[in-house]
Amino acid sequence: MDTECEIRRASEDDAEAIATVLYESFADYRPLYTSAGFAATTPAGPEVRKRIEEGPVWVGLCNDKIVGTVSVLDKGSEGSYVRGMAVLPAARGKGIGRRLLEQVEAFAHEHGYERLFLSTTPFLEPAIQLYKGFGFRPTDEGPYDLFGTPLFTMVKSLVPFT
Repeated sequence: MDTECEIRRASEDDAEAIATVLYESFADYRPLYTSAGFAATTPAGPEVRKRIEEGPVWVGLCNDKIVGTVSVLDKGSEGSYVRGMAVLPAARGKGIGRRLLEQVEAFAHEHGYERLFLSTTPFLEPAIQLYKGFGFRPTDEGPYDLFGTPLFTMVKSLVPFT
């Protein structure tokens, strides 16, 4: 099947579709989260709209259907915080996650951020491999849990070596 996929900036009209992507992307992992941790990971439409107001959100589309998403939040001197990264199970393996991260990195460079960072759970192994392949490295920085669900932080420096 030939699939045409693209990345674009999200609008408020995309909030419900993004909420669906987040929920469906993490549904298989739900038993590994606490109830509150899963709820925080899979925000509903109103919370997604709030995120769109707080900072840029991008969506990955295949055949005009939203199949992936990521957002960033300005954390000042800490850098740009990557959150809400998800790709529907049926759309994985098409390079959408990598393209979303490329968009985040381009935005970070454009706005002068020196590092990207994110929090993830140790059981999201495919996502961790994607992040490592994109240059993120685990760190000892917190947070260490999300409402009782274990977390760890990964960082990527955007400062060139001199």
